[in-house]
Amino acid sequence: MPSTTRASRFFNLVDQREYALCQAINRSLRFRPVQGYFQLVSRLGDGWLWYALILAMPVLRPDDGLAIALLMVATGLTCTITYKLLKRWLIRERPFISFPTINCGTPPLDRYSFPSGHTLHAVCFTTLLALMAPGLFWLALPFTLSVAASRVVLGLHYPSDVAAGALIGGCLGALAVAGFAPSVLAMFAH
Repeated sequence: MPSTTRASRFFNLVDQREYALCQAINRSLRFRPVQGYFQLVSRLGDGWLWYALILAMPVLRPDDGLAIALLMVATGLTCTITYKLLKRWLIRERPFISFPTINCGTPPLDRYSFPSGHTLHAVCFTTLLALMAPGLFWLALPFTLSVAASRVVLGLHYPSDVAAGALIGGCLGALAVAGFAPSVLAMFAH
């Protein structure tokens, strides 16, 4: 496991550098409305909003909604596999575990921090919408930005976890549209 040891050493160094920023952002939990808002966003970002959107897509876009929904399901599964493998391999503790002065604003879904799975999914789906359903993109974008912010505000992730999740999610969304959207759309063409 030499790569895990190298990753652990790297993350320990980065954690120290990001600690002050995490702590400053996490202090906003003192304000109940901020905490309540980001807890709600986090809960919806667990998948509930995306599941609802996937189910609604054929109704919202009768011509291509089913194809977009299927592409979202496939990319969602790819995102889950990707972030779970990375977390298992890279093993970065969450900020609230490494630094007791950072408060955990809501229970995490899993143990490790890198990358942010919530951000990865949100950016992937929002990228998909930007490329295939731009009208829905503008509705999803504020939620996606709130999901990304919630991860640091709630003490669950470092900013670099969120940035990595956004980068990976954006790439997966763009690759899905470039590689699979034409054939999926062709299957449902009238």
